Amino acid sequence: MTDDVLRYAAFTDRPTGGNPAGVVLDAAGMSDDEMLAIAAELGYSETAFLTGGDGPRREIRYFSPLAEVPFCGHATVATAVALAERDGPGEVVFETRNGPVPVNSRLDDQGRITATLTSVAPRVDELAGADLDEALAALGWAREELDPDLPPRVAFAGAAHLVIAAATRERLADLDYDFDRLGALMATRDWTTVQLVWREEPGRFHSRNPFPPGGVVEDPATGAAAAAFGAYLRELGLIEPPATVTILQGEDLGRPGRLLVDIHANRPEIDVTGAAVPI
Repeated sequence: MTDDVLRYAAFTDRPTGGNPAGVVLDAAGMSDDEMLAIAAELGYSETAFLTGGDGPRREIRYFSPLAEVPFCGHATVATAVALAERDGPGEVVFETRNGPVPVNSRLDDQGRITATLTSVAPRVDELAGADLDEALAALGWAREELDPDLPPRVAFAGAAHLVIAAATRERLADLDYDFDRLGALMATRDWTTVQLVWREEPGRFHSRNPFPPGGVVEDPATGAAAAAFGAYLRELGLIEPPATVTILQGEDLGRPGRLLVDIHANRPEIDVTGAAVPI
């Protein structure tokens, strides 16, 4: 593996928390096979590669251990923090496969570098009943265990995520799903992760994210899904914008992370904020 691969934990202030990501700040000239090989050897849910551009605009690509993915929030935050540590905080626009993603990095009041990504314009789609039945069967969940006030949907903010809400924290904690069955459904529908949530209070959610299309049982902190979930909350009238929502993820994996989601009334894009630290 190249010595230029950096390792960061995103959406946390400690190396043992959040979601690990690989970052390659100079991947110009790398082939797809080379990038995929690095991501596979690293074994994190995603590794980000800056493949071109300079200054405030950079081309970025993301690879899981199995395939390229169109967008990844935690690797975006990790890359922005790595750039800020090298070049100083500020604004950068990452050109992703699904459109430009502005990111603003800055020092917080504790001297940590945090980054805020602004998603592409999101959308929220209805979910076919047959797809919900298949997803629940793969998860081993029953319809009676879902929160009736948070109906299943498919939300997109750079990548598509199936959103399913559990009625209890216990249901969310007990996750033992059929990896191949869920992965087959997700591949057919082009869903990147499943965003499983439980609402602790109106602006505070706990989340878990199965990621079988990437060869990963569970993603510890998922910025792309958090952005999509912010759009979901606004679209379904579950929160009144402007609002900031906290998503706690990774607790059940022993890698707690915290994602702040800003939902706006005057523009469609969703902002997701988090810290990142070297591993």
